[in-house]
Amino acid sequence: MNDETKKQINAKYERELQRGERFWPDSIFKDVVVSLGLFIVLVLLATFVGVENSPKADPSDTSYIPRPEWYFLFLFKFLALYGQIPVLGKIEWLATVLVPTIGIGLLTLLPFIDKSPWRYYTRRMLPLTVMGLIVIDMVLLTMMSDIPTVAEDGSKLLGLLQTTAGLIVPGLALIALFFMAYKRDENPVAPMLWTLGLAAVLMIGFTAVTLALAPPAEAEEAVASTLVDQITAGQDLYSVHCVECHGDDGKVTVIEGVEGLEGKEVSPINSRDVLYTLNDASMAEIINYGRPDAGMNPFGKAYNAEGLTKSEIDYIVLFMRYNWDDRFEKPVFKPLFPPLADGEVPSYDVHIAPMVKRYCVSCHRAGKENNEFVMTSYDEILTTGDNVDRNLVAGDETSYLLQVIQGHAILNEQGEEIIGVMPPKSTLKAEYIDAWIRWILNGMPQTAEDAAKLFVAPTPAP
Repeated sequence: MNDETKKQINAKYERELQRGERFWPDSIFKDVVVSLGLFIVLVLLATFVGVENSPKADPSDTSYIPRPEWYFLFLFKFLALYGQIPVLGKIEWLATVLVPTIGIGLLTLLPFIDKSPWRYYTRRMLPLTVMGLIVIDMVLLTMMSDIPTVAEDGSKLLGLLQTTAGLIVPGLALIALFFMAYKRDENPVAPMLWTLGLAAVLMIGFTAVTLALAPPAEAEEAVASTLVDQITAGQDLYSVHCVECHGDDGKVTVIEGVEGLEGKEVSPINSRDVLYTLNDASMAEIINYGRPDAGMNPFGKAYNAEGLTKSEIDYIVLFMRYNWDDRFEKPVFKPLFPPLADGEVPSYDVHIAPMVKRYCVSCHRAGKENNEFVMTSYDEILTTGDNVDRNLVAGDETSYLLQVIQGHAILNEQGEEIIGVMPPKSTLKAEYIDAWIRWILNGMPQTAEDAAKLFVAPTPAP
């Protein structure tokens, strides 16, 4: 800095110092405006974006992969990509200690490294372009945080693309920016902007290709947020895992029709002896660990690969409390499916699937005694079973399923029962039976769109 520049800066400093800026109200006003803007942004994010509810932590779930909060995902991804670099990836302390220390040190020393007296942005290209590159890289690394570095088939293409977008391109760009800033007498505004722009385009391009090639994300576990939703979820889970032994009302004292437990005496789980003497934690432990001496297998994930999570067990306990414990007031529940209008045709997705889940799947799934009739999906309902040609026949009122849900067992030619009344331990409501009848008689449409095409509006009365 020459003497003339120093004089200009000192003169400007003296003028600003004499003019000054009052703490009240000038500085306070600026702080209030900025704070209000940030507050509005936070309110808008919380209202329109929000954070999805997560299931409760389950220490017994060994399949859980811990992940940091979203604002640290870029570091999480950086560590994963660092492992893709030969040799360096094996020295973890370089990535976890040395690299962050260098980054923090550079930010701390940046005012001493860049000693330019100018404040105008064209005179501050090095810090602006470096910071812009870092911000872009942080955003892109966060976007790629869910994508594995090695595909299931062993391919490393995804890892190579991510490493190029998140490490190689920004690293080369940083080297070029510092080289241009310190090897040229004049401030190279245009070359530095072009370098930043080219690096950003390449990084975004590699990231876009990575996202396009990435396998679809697995569906996250749905979390019931309201009490009614939690109790409803608990009822569905109870229907799948518990009703076969305990019945839909929990009154069973002798188990029937369950292989290995036929004739086993059990306490009715809807009784005061159970509900009054066991607190929620004890009931959850019984479901989690089971009672081997009583023939009850454990349902927790730690002991059953296809078992229940901690949240799901809690939902079942809530269902039992609010339905059978007279100390709890049962809330008003939403209907199992939207009520059907006159002439409306139900669909599998909207009307039939909820009933199947609650009343059928406990028995009609793989590994159960069910005449090979599996009902865990739309296709299985139509294509499985020893009596597949008679179970559900489009437009046929004598379909076996319609007969058994209306209380008529199926008999063979000798008068012997081959299919009993369904569900065996409960009775369907009239509106549920009506939905089944309408669905089968109208061709068993799968989606709401397919069912809507079959809707016939009733003729208005003259």
